[in-house]
Amino acid sequence: MIKQADVSRVRREVVNNIGRRVKIKANKGRHKIDITEGIISETYPSIFLITIDDGNSDSVKTMTFSYTDVLTKDVQMMLCS
Repeated sequence: MIKQADVSRVRREVVNNIGRRVKIKANKGRHKIDITEGIISETYPSIFLITIDDGNSDSVKTMTFSYTDVLTKDVQMMLCS
């Protein structure tokens, strides 16, 4: 069972790293894994946003994840240097 303290700890870590580049490995189900890099742009009480710029000035993509996605390991994040 996921405890509120665990969710709060994950949220604190994400909030502390707003504006930093992260590498995201997201499990999309049925053996589909999406690996991408982006910047933590915004946080909300239940979700956070990652902005992904693929090099084209026109296309900026935003991905949304919940803190419980991180706890259940559906999403793995690593800070880029």
